[in-house]
Amino acid sequence: MKTKPENNTLSVMESFYTIQGEGFHTGKAAYFIRLAGCDVGCVWCDVKESWDEDLHPRKTIKELVEETKKSKAPIAVITGGEPLLQNLNNLTTALQKAGIKTHLETSGSSPLSGFWDWICLSPKKFKAPLPQVLKAANELKVVVYHKSDLAWGQTFINKTNPQCLLFFQPEWSKRDTITPIIVDYIKKDPKWNLSLQTHKYINVP
Repeated sequence: MKTKPENNTLSVMESFYTIQGEGFHTGKAAYFIRLAGCDVGCVWCDVKESWDEDLHPRKTIKELVEETKKSKAPIAVITGGEPLLQNLNNLTTALQKAGIKTHLETSGSSPLSGFWDWICLSPKKFKAPLPQVLKAANELKVVVYHKSDLAWGQTFINKTNPQCLLFFQPEWSKRDTITPIIVDYIKKDPKWNLSLQTHKYINVP
């Protein structure tokens, strides 16, 4: 597969300082950089406006690093859209040089770029994750929309590294019905953990 060129500018939908609401790092202060562009197209996506890269402005690496530094956030979370559609080597290098930890949220469907302190892989049925990203993931977060997604999530366990942490997360619109099902499942298979979108419960970005 053709390597993406390194970028000095990136298409950015939005960036903001908040707390991480999901997964292993829930509750930690983080500066989110939501990159534009996605070719996965989840039907339940809550940021569909991020999909078209051409609709959003480009920012320089320097601008993004300065924004993050100004926030005083110890972590920069690079998310999307699908952030791996853009080359992230320069951005992550600059953030780490500034003493900021780099976390990635990705579907894993595009080749890995960037240098990461943490990779959260959230695989999607619409476009399968690449083996390279599966092996690199620190955290596997499976969004559960239907009960059958629990068994589907199990298929990734032997494809990740042994240290990868495992999470099931109810899709927000189905949380009332799906969360109890996940809880029962985890009680029977406790290698899995529950992830909730706590930022939505407390109404922060």
